[in-house]
Amino acid sequence: MFKSVIWISKTYLIRDFEEMQPDLVLFTGDFGNENLELVQDVAALNFPKAVILGNHDSWSTQQFSSKKKDRVQLQLECLGQEHVGYKRLDFPLLKLSIVGGRPFSCGGQQIFRKRLLCARYGIQDMEGSAKRIYEAALGTPEDHLVILLAHNGPTGLGSELNDICGKDWVFGGGDHGDPDLAQAISHLKETTNVSIPLVVFGHMHKELAHGNGLRKMIAVGTDDIIYLNGAIVPRVKRSTNETSLQASNSDGTYRAFTLVEILNGQVNKISESWVSVVGNETTLEEEHILFKSNGQSSR
Repeated sequence: MFKSVIWISKTYLIRDFEEMQPDLVLFTGDFGNENLELVQDVAALNFPKAVILGNHDSWSTQQFSSKKKDRVQLQLECLGQEHVGYKRLDFPLLKLSIVGGRPFSCGGQQIFRKRLLCARYGIQDMEGSAKRIYEAALGTPEDHLVILLAHNGPTGLGSELNDICGKDWVFGGGDHGDPDLAQAISHLKETTNVSIPLVVFGHMHKELAHGNGLRKMIAVGTDDIIYLNGAIVPRVKRSTNETSLQASNSDGTYRAFTLVEILNGQVNKISESWVSVVGNETTLEEEHILFKSNGQSSR
């Protein structure tokens, strides 16, 4: 069995990970508005990890510059092979491969930062993006599971405002997933024997706009693929329930993680866990079960 930690974050502590003891850490992006310093800190973490950058990680940079390195390029350089946008990263000891979706996604039918994606990856449309995701999965070792890691989830998972990729800021909702990711998944299922038990993403916050409640953070497809949204925002709260995005060295905070356990090639358990940090002490305070291997989702 191995355990991964699915995480969207603007702050962190190394001892957060020491408490969880993960085999693998997945970062779903949006570290800040091109927050190079935080991405450098993440790159320096001494844990097996895979990262995909989100729309906020290309917040100002709209196109490639051949004259100077922009902050997107600097983020990509410091992450190196651990940034999996349109790539596959193999973990032989875990018999697991991470395949990345489209970086910088903002959701919906339009490609966000199209000029940037065209210059850096040769992507001009959704069809081309779906092809790149699909091709990244080809050649996966036969005994490996594949987890797809994207910033935003695929289309086809519901259009209600509280669905896992549903629009919550407009009346009537709507499906705000990525068409290219959905197309790539469908093509992989139809034409390969790649085993995909889990698709992980973020972007769409758990707390809905306008006080409309909470988002469904788990969806199980008809093919038993589990779709997991890890966007608990903010994931750091003060013990007084005052939220903090700059509490990485503060006492009296609660920090959220989404934990995934995989056993015998299948997702065994998914939980939202809250860790208290007081001084140098960390304690697992709450665990909310989102999914168990009987196929039942609790949220």
